[in-house]
Amino acid sequence: MAESPTPEPEATTSPSATKAAARRSSAERARLLAVAVLAVLATLFAVLNLGEVKVNLLFGSRRIPLILVIVACLAIGAVFGAVIGRRGGVRAGRRGRRH
Repeated sequence: MAESPTPEPEATTSPSATKAAARRSSAERARLLAVAVLAVLATLFAVLNLGEVKVNLLFGSRRIPLILVIVACLAIGAVFGAVIGRRGGVRAGRRGRRH
């Protein structure tokens, strides 16, 4: 008869590492929830504003649906936020290594 394989011993983690992982996990969940709520609010705001507006551009003006203006502004803001957030994280990492 074939013997059943013996389970490998599990790696033990220190209690402080477990607590740090739990904090990180709850922080990530809170951030995800905040992003989801903001996304829903932004979507509702954009969908409720379907009228056309006059937009003055560098090379003239056009009438564009307001929803496109809102979505474009949200996208530009998201890109700027991601770039600034990434640069801030790099700076914080450098400061942490010096001390």
